[in-house]
Amino acid sequence: MSSPSTSIITSITKGKAVGLPLLSNATLNPHAPLGKWLLGTSTLVFGMVHIGGVTRLTKSGLSMTDWKPLGSRPPITLDEWTVEFERYKQYPEWQQRQQMTLEEFKYIFYWEWGHRMMGRVVGLVYGVGWAYFTWMHRPNLVRAVESSSSSFIPKSITSAIPPGYQSRLAVLFAMGGTQGLVGWWMVKSGLGEDRRGDRNEIRVSPYRLASHLGMAVGTYSLLVWTGLGALSFPVDRYAIIANKVALKEKSAETLSMLQQYTKNLSPNALRHAQKVRGGVVTTVGLTGLTILSGAFVAGNDAGNAYNTYPLMNDQWIPVEDMVDPEKVPKWRNLFETTATVQWNHRVLGTATALSAVGVAAYGLIHPMGRASLATMGRSSTTPQVRRGLVAVGTAATAQMSLGIATLLNYVPINLAATHQLGSLVVLTCGLYTAHSLRYASRSVMSKVAIGNVSKVVSGGSGSGGIVKGPAVVSKAPKLKL
Repeated sequence: MSSPSTSIITSITKGKAVGLPLLSNATLNPHAPLGKWLLGTSTLVFGMVHIGGVTRLTKSGLSMTDWKPLGSRPPITLDEWTVEFERYKQYPEWQQRQQMTLEEFKYIFYWEWGHRMMGRVVGLVYGVGWAYFTWMHRPNLVRAVESSSSSFIPKSITSAIPPGYQSRLAVLFAMGGTQGLVGWWMVKSGLGEDRRGDRNEIRVSPYRLASHLGMAVGTYSLLVWTGLGALSFPVDRYAIIANKVALKEKSAETLSMLQQYTKNLSPNALRHAQKVRGGVVTTVGLTGLTILSGAFVAGNDAGNAYNTYPLMNDQWIPVEDMVDPEKVPKWRNLFETTATVQWNHRVLGTATALSAVGVAAYGLIHPMGRASLATMGRSSTTPQVRRGLVAVGTAATAQMSLGIATLLNYVPINLAATHQLGSLVVLTCGLYTAHSLRYASRSVMSKVAIGNVSKVVSGGSGSGGIVKGPAVVSKAPKLKL
């Protein structure tokens, strides 16, 4: 027999899904507009990372030698272009590119200018959206209640921003603002007078490049995670009682759909779900480390060496090339020596792919994760988790293959830019899958296991309370999602 929460989930999704679905319809989820806006903003950041990668690959990053917080239009007339070109010639990179023509300069300038201006567009979209949802947007709860006889949305909600989410939005705003400063800090490392004597190609500091990329990836990840949280907020936080008879029982146990799903799982299924979640979180962590190691590969131009696979110049570990005795202290070899930097990236990339494929196989093949148990709400993997596992395993395998192809072909711009985007695809699939496995988190399991279940969960800025009808909403300790 299906549980109350499963029945309600099935009804609100018109029988198309079970498990713990994301609710993107505003009539079912008053926080859906916020979630969709956050995910939309994350796609802009995704695009900005891509443009940043192409800017680096085309060696355009040092073409703009000043920084204005509000930005500026590009040169238009020949005289304006000539002035900008002469300014560029005053900096160290020009000494290595003195054959550059004005038309070639325009090409690299537009890439850098476009990257910077897109950053400002993302900031504007985020700032305006945050203000709108904070002060102007109000959920249409009347339409929501009328649309479904099994509505479980509390009538006291007055905001699309869920409780506790304002602080997350503030952190995201701060991260976005800081990203511009970090970007200029990175660029300055390639403009200093101390770079004039460089024999190697002048590039920005790989440490600052990794910081810039890491900040972008962190912002993107938090946008995706927060957006998914908003789309799943009613499923995770709003408690359900399936019938009016239960409402009369003061001691009636009220659980959210998320808690109810966890409670229905057998101990073996929960253990399996926990292991799968641990594997997915590990894969996400490895993906992040691989992305950062990729920044050091780019910053040291290490992709244009050892263009063989799987061996590096006929060696598995080119020990003699991995330590430069002139680098002091020696830990700098980890981030500045070509052989070491590339070897690190190879190992981390391989570990990420193996981890992703391994956890996908374990989650999909194990008896406790059978799809046949999903209709009863007892499968250790929901339909959302199974889709995520397939996606993360496939994406990681494709990304590793793309990385090998990029290396063997001496880092052509099209393959290298696609390889960078692939890393974000793997990260996105991992985040989605980890979020879908939140029912196996310790915080949710402890609430169910010790009987400390929610009695009321408030929504928006409302105070919460018992709602007469098929749904009961009450206030409970916040769950970590």
